[in-house]
Amino acid sequence: MAGKPGVVFDVDGTLLDTNYLHTVAWTRALRSHGYDEVTMEHVHGAIGIASAGLVEHVTGGQDEAVTDAHSQEYEAFQDDVRAFPRAADLMRACHGLGLLVVIATSGKEKDLDWMLPAIGIEDDIVEAASTSSDVDSAKPAPDLMQVAMDTSDLDPDRTVAIGDTVWDVQAAARAGIRCIALTCGGIGEAALRDAGAVEVWRDPADLLAHLDDSVLADLARSGADD
Repeated sequence: MAGKPGVVFDVDGTLLDTNYLHTVAWTRALRSHGYDEVTMEHVHGAIGIASAGLVEHVTGGQDEAVTDAHSQEYEAFQDDVRAFPRAADLMRACHGLGLLVVIATSGKEKDLDWMLPAIGIEDDIVEAASTSSDVDSAKPAPDLMQVAMDTSDLDPDRTVAIGDTVWDVQAAARAGIRCIALTCGGIGEAALRDAGAVEVWRDPADLLAHLDDSVLADLARSGADD
């Protein structure tokens, strides 16, 4: 059987409680550049799209100055970033099941330097990571997940993504893998299921508590059969 079983984790809104911080930062950035008509609801629904794509999604055009302003606004929230309960434990549990743990984030490569410590996870648990620095098109395009999978030689049939937005679910589908969705990023269960999520849980702690009922357990069994 080609490839290995694994889990592709999103970070923002999935492992780190950052979606609402990003929403405020983007809204401030947009309003400071004259986009007063863009609401926080609209911005929140776009969180998870890479920066340039997010600006285009909410304004209909490109504006690099807004992207730069968002980075400055978000820096003020760095000390407020917290991991969701048991996020690191979920990653360790997946690793303990024999699944390769990889990360696919729309953030920049340098963000991993603070993201992993914020999650509280050890470097040796994470097999590989792909960031917006590695691709031309980030989520909802499949490129981020595809790079992470190719780097770790993951078998699409035995790999699942874990994310929190419809963009994660769409990116996973386009990469040929299933997606478990979490509602802790602020997107409702109905929207996530409509996008194609195979499972929906509240947060990492909820998924960890139901690990034996999840497709993750099936992936672990498939790995044991190798």
